[in-house]
Amino acid sequence: MSRRTFIAVIAAIVAVACATSPTGRRQLRLVSDAEMSQMGVAAFQEMKQKTPVTKDARESAYVQCVARAITNEIGGSWEIQTFDSKEVNAFALPGGKIGVYTGLLEVAKTQDQLAAVLGHEVSHVLAGHSASRVSNQMAAQFGAVLVSAGTGLSPDLVGAGAQYLLLLPFSRGDESEADILGMQLMARAGFDPAQAIALWQNMSKQAGQAPPEFMSTHPSNATRISDLQRNLPKAQPLYQQARAAGRKPNCGAA
Repeated sequence: MSRRTFIAVIAAIVAVACATSPTGRRQLRLVSDAEMSQMGVAAFQEMKQKTPVTKDARESAYVQCVARAITNEIGGSWEIQTFDSKEVNAFALPGGKIGVYTGLLEVAKTQDQLAAVLGHEVSHVLAGHSASRVSNQMAAQFGAVLVSAGTGLSPDLVGAGAQYLLLLPFSRGDESEADILGMQLMARAGFDPAQAIALWQNMSKQAGQAPPEFMSTHPSNATRISDLQRNLPKAQPLYQQARAAGRKPNCGAA
């Protein structure tokens, strides 16, 4: 097969594999939901083997309460674990898996702020971001080989260009989309969406020297706060409707 024919085949595959996110962003999907679920379940099992779960029953019950309020809005079966780690982080994986590190509870100081994190993480799954990122990486690897062959540039240099010009912006777009979808999801569950802004203000205070935004997989804290402030008026009616319908989570504190 000639190089031109090979490129045409790859372009056709990419065109067929295009999908649309919940906010209308174009995505590349080269892997199926079933394959992503298998990967998520396997990754979660490995996490449970490497990181101990908390022995604090109150912490675990608190995280379970907030997470269940979020997942009740989307349905499905979700396994939720609270890991004993100082890391300020949480995650959701395809296959219905949610993990929260106890270190996050020092920064997400209220149930609403924890709901903002979990709404964000679950939104990554709902929007198919994991599948999109895997697909983008696969496509970038194919592209690096083709460009290297056509230009004589080293594969490492081409790969670095793809990382900064393509993959990181896609990743930052995913993060911004998950922020907005997560704010809406937490509001529908009866959590105050304004607390998503307070959360990132807390995060900003905790952050050390962050890399320049263009070199990061995440938007800057200032960008996130600005985006959330701009979208708060759209989330407030969802919150008011949820409260009027009796969705008033009362998870206490960790």
